[in-house]
Amino acid sequence: MKYAMKKNYLEEICGFKGKVVLVTGATGQLGQEICKAYERAGARVIGTDKVLAPSMIIKSSSVKYLEMDITNLSSIKSTFAGAMRKYKRIDILVNNAGVSTFEPFEERPEKSFDWVMDVNLKGTFFCIQTYINLLKAAKKRGCVVNIASIYGNISSDFRIYTDCPRKNSEVYGATKAGIIQMSKYFGVHAAQFGIRVNCISPGGIFNPRNPQGKDFIKNYSFRCPMGRMAEAREMTGAVLFLSSDSASYITGQNLLIDGGMSCW
Repeated sequence: MKYAMKKNYLEEICGFKGKVVLVTGATGQLGQEICKAYERAGARVIGTDKVLAPSMIIKSSSVKYLEMDITNLSSIKSTFAGAMRKYKRIDILVNNAGVSTFEPFEERPEKSFDWVMDVNLKGTFFCIQTYINLLKAAKKRGCVVNIASIYGNISSDFRIYTDCPRKNSEVYGATKAGIIQMSKYFGVHAAQFGIRVNCISPGGIFNPRNPQGKDFIKNYSFRCPMGRMAEAREMTGAVLFLSSDSASYITGQNLLIDGGMSCW
């Protein structure tokens, strides 16, 4: 009996059964893990991405995928509106879609700079704007979790990229810092509509499908107090927590999940 009472209490404050979650960038490494986490927690998941890679699609009746280009406002509005018509609610929005560019900053072309800005910052803004407008019209409450980065909080250390051509860019860090600030802004301005907005800042995540260079992994791990890179699944607990009822009095916050890297 005691176990049953505890289980019911946890379901009450952390449960996602019956909730609808929309995740952008759903077929990327982190996006896939976020979709899996919500699906396993009992939610209905709408995974969106510009290209729906079959190998990254979760085969589950609880997960549906829609093509959406977050650099296109019409695409965002039609996708969100269609999801709202079908499910009558979107309880949680996870703005995970993001890109970077890797040329040396001395050679950064305007096209690359604009692309990262359009996806990471403008795309995130228009997803939030569209979501808030939909929920206001439907008189429903909701929650947003944005995915920023440790590099929106600190600068990347160029010394660790000895064998890795994918050097972190200034525009990536700037857009992720913008997402953190946007989370604070909407944490304030969306509260009146019953919408909470928070964000997480992941540290370096190891990619088993396309591993980073051996020296990079070694150097990054040496710089990190916990002595290793993160796994994508280690981000999902914070996403679930911030979008659960157990975080009902938390808004406008940024949670660093970086193994202590930002503490130096």
